[in-house]
Amino acid sequence: MDSIYIYGGNFLRGETKIQGSKNAVLPILAASLLVRGTCVIKNCPRIADVYLMQNLLQELGCFVSWAGNTVTVNAFHVNDRRISGESVTRMRSSVMLLGAALGRLGEATMAYPGGCVIGRRPIDIHLSALRKMGVEIEEQEQLFTAKAKRLHGAEIRLPFPSVGATENVVLAAVTADGTTVLENAAKEPEIEALCGFLTAAGAEIEGTGKNCIKIKGVERLHDAKYEVPADRIVAGTYLTAALAAGGSIFLEGAPAGQMGALLAAAEKMGACVTAGVEGIGVDVIRKLKALPYLKTEVHPGFPTDLQSPLMAALSIAQGQSVIEESIFENRFRIVDDLKKMGADIEVVKNKAYINGVEKLEGAGVEAEELRGGAALVVAGLAAEGKSVVRNRHFIERGYENICKDLRNLGADINIM
Repeated sequence: MDSIYIYGGNFLRGETKIQGSKNAVLPILAASLLVRGTCVIKNCPRIADVYLMQNLLQELGCFVSWAGNTVTVNAFHVNDRRISGESVTRMRSSVMLLGAALGRLGEATMAYPGGCVIGRRPIDIHLSALRKMGVEIEEQEQLFTAKAKRLHGAEIRLPFPSVGATENVVLAAVTADGTTVLENAAKEPEIEALCGFLTAAGAEIEGTGKNCIKIKGVERLHDAKYEVPADRIVAGTYLTAALAAGGSIFLEGAPAGQMGALLAAAEKMGACVTAGVEGIGVDVIRKLKALPYLKTEVHPGFPTDLQSPLMAALSIAQGQSVIEESIFENRFRIVDDLKKMGADIEVVKNKAYINGVEKLEGAGVEAEELRGGAALVVAGLAAEGKSVVRNRHFIERGYENICKDLRNLGADINIM
């Protein structure tokens, strides 16, 4: 079976440790392709998307091994320039291998990445930026080939602070000739993690975490060790679970400094939040209050990846909440399933109007993508009775063991 069974309506209590970041480790694994040697990556989450990236690296000729949550990648022998197959079409993040492959091999043939139903997410921004660095693109129906006799630095301004495009430019630039100046760069913590890993491998990067990143190309990178930071989205999901179900929990290792927008929203809803270097504590002892207006934005604004889990919690808050989705056009796909559980939600264009109800009722629902699936688990924890969330495999793309983590917090939840 591919389902999660939840018996909800109980307060959460306890603590759980937050896994390594999915959105940080995937570009770091891609970056290991640039190192003609060995990279040791600690605190790597054992999730489906990481295994897909492992498959892609192995197909290119890398040796990849695991020891607990530590991954070792040896990319000394890379013998293929083709990045295609099921792992690409199932995972959007595979596009990060493009910049790394160009930096290492000067050429890559790649299938168009897939794996997402929440929006179009075209890669035009990536390709346009790489063209300015000397890359020629030949597009075909199912594939495209990118070539560069020699990558060179350039002055690039992104039309939108795309995380993926920022990562691809950085990956291509670290061993290119000259200096690349990237303006309107994404500022997400995962960009900082990628740059931290590359710096540990000998890259010269300035301005990490700012709008403008400056990368001075070096001749080659060297062996490196790096520890992946905790996953802010996983931590945020479990925090919204406490909002929805009530109770008192502690999230060990949760990166509070990266989660300001969510912590502020939780406090406005009536939660008591304590944040420190060891993690985040959340106490919810009274009925939640609605959020009159919340808009998803690029970092440091409220993350689109936590919009669906927060919606699940807001569905039982007192009053009307309004969420405006400004990043992905299909982020409201869970609304129909929440309605099956008794939620009162109306969607008008890119806004959701959520009228809080007294309670949710358990139901059979179906995950269609990663974060929406996690949000349905959050709703199941708050609902009275039994809920079944089908298509567990979507959730396992980003959560190492969501059932175990939530059982640590007192939830009655299992896989079948």
